[in-house]
Amino acid sequence: MKKLAVVALGGNALLRGDEIGSIEQQEANTNETIENLIFLVKEGYNLVITHGNGPQVGNILMRNDAGEQMYNIVQMPLNVCVADSQGGIGFMIERMLRNVLNRHHIQREVVTMVSMVCVDPDDPAFLNPSKRVGKIYTREESEALSQSKGWQFKQSSGANDSYRRVVPSPRPQKVMNADIVKQLVEQGTIVITAGGGGIPVYFDENNDIRTVNGVIDKDLASSVLATQIGADEFYILTDVPFIFKDFGLPTQEKLEFLDYQDTLKYLEMGTFKEGTMEPKIRACLNFIEQGGAKSVITESKKLEDKSFGSKITMHYE
Repeated sequence: MKKLAVVALGGNALLRGDEIGSIEQQEANTNETIENLIFLVKEGYNLVITHGNGPQVGNILMRNDAGEQMYNIVQMPLNVCVADSQGGIGFMIERMLRNVLNRHHIQREVVTMVSMVCVDPDDPAFLNPSKRVGKIYTREESEALSQSKGWQFKQSSGANDSYRRVVPSPRPQKVMNADIVKQLVEQGTIVITAGGGGIPVYFDENNDIRTVNGVIDKDLASSVLATQIGADEFYILTDVPFIFKDFGLPTQEKLEFLDYQDTLKYLEMGTFKEGTMEPKIRACLNFIEQGGAKSVITESKKLEDKSFGSKITMHYE
């Protein structure tokens, strides 16, 4: 039996911080990342690829805003914008992946699937929107939008007249198309899905699917999907090769091997930065808690290095 890995691509895999976000830049970055993933394919893994969508869905929201202001085009809700980004980014990853597979003379089918992810409509996150999305507004603009659209805003750190819309980030419960994903990967198909954490939905009293305004953490949704399909390994690709204790401080220390208990201890100590590495580690722990064999956090170009990345397991290897 081939091993099954879920690989979550970080934002830098598609778009770098100093770039304007042209399709040419995103395709070049994606191509480079996919080239590094080929090692896993050659090692015989079946693969599911997930991805972030932060900058891209932000751009979609800003186009929404500009279209409404300049041409009176009705804005689409956030859930449709997330779906748009899933389709667009998935298409880009699939095309680059097919081209890379062709260059390496590897025959594998590839498919992109837009995913809905179930959340609890009573999740406490809905009472405390915290995820910033879209453009920066002035105080006056944010107050007007709060009145006209019911949006909520928070002040940007370090800026007096700078506000961004905030939306809830509920915890994912299950990925709706996980059974189909599992069937496809067992046949050897590489599946691209759960982009941007998926589209948050819930079932109402009539068992109809309803949407909510919010976004889901991409890494946590990927972890949930990895558990649902029985993945052996879960990878989060980011812009650093290892997890570091006290990153950026004189006491910085590389943590190459971590067991479950030590990882929990470091989290409770506040060793990892909230909003950056900390949610990634929690997603990895979630996979291990549910029976996963190994979680890895690393950068894509280190994958072929046998000693790559920081590995989290239930017990020391």
